Amino acid sequence: MEGDKYLQEFLVETSMFNSIVLGHLLPSSCWVTLPHFLQTWLRNYIAGTLLYFISGFLWCFYIYYLKRNVYVPKDTIPSNRAMLLQIYVAMKAMPCYTLLPTVSEYLIENGWTKCFSSISEIGWFAYIIYFPIYLVIVEFGIYWMHRELHDIKPLYKYLHATHHIYNKQNTLSPFAGLAFHPLDGILQAVPHVIALFLVPTHFRSHVALLFIEAIWTANIHDCIHANLWPVMGAGYHTIHHTTYKHNYGHYTIWMDWMLGTLRDPEDDSCQRAQKVQ
Repeated sequence: MEGDKYLQEFLVETSMFNSIVLGHLLPSSCWVTLPHFLQTWLRNYIAGTLLYFISGFLWCFYIYYLKRNVYVPKDTIPSNRAMLLQIYVAMKAMPCYTLLPTVSEYLIENGWTKCFSSISEIGWFAYIIYFPIYLVIVEFGIYWMHRELHDIKPLYKYLHATHHIYNKQNTLSPFAGLAFHPLDGILQAVPHVIALFLVPTHFRSHVALLFIEAIWTANIHDCIHANLWPVMGAGYHTIHHTTYKHNYGHYTIWMDWMLGTLRDPEDDSCQRAQKVQ
């Protein structure tokens, strides 16, 4: 009985999220009669789509227009046609992408994970310990998932190759961040859900991280090398798109460094300069 009461807290919280997003954007007649699972999916779909477009447009406007030729040379700015194609691919996949957080919330609401509702339940000290462990599991999982999507040829051919048609600076843009085959995008985000079964995780932190992925992937496809160690920034990820066998990591360079797949943008620039000379 006590357990059911506790799980009700997650249901109340997800219902609140649904009311905030759907209540402000849709007439109540469009969603209030839907089952809770479909309400949650619709909320995630709308929120994910808005986040993709808002972050993509603002970032493109800043680097391609306000700071034109500052961060990205004019001849490497992707064409409008290339960005529209990336948007098309991402929008086809978005209904599937947003099914993953919907399923993870369903698992949490039913008590099948180690999620907790409030940080006060375990204290800030425990939260500060658990959260980095969650991120390490996610980093480990995404590295190996991404690497296998390259190494297992059928997976690359039928799934990951969709994303790797963007293999030069003038074809990469923030909109390429979610331009994946739907199953590819889900597979690379699955470690976020697997981590819920392995380490106590704050519910809101988990949901926030899943949606921050949209902003993060936009950032690492803008071709701007921020050189912020140990972050796996766009400089590293651009190399991944051009060599296909380096820099598989997600947030950091540590997995690539430990497993010998790291290629540094600074070293890459030096090698290119030597070839020119």
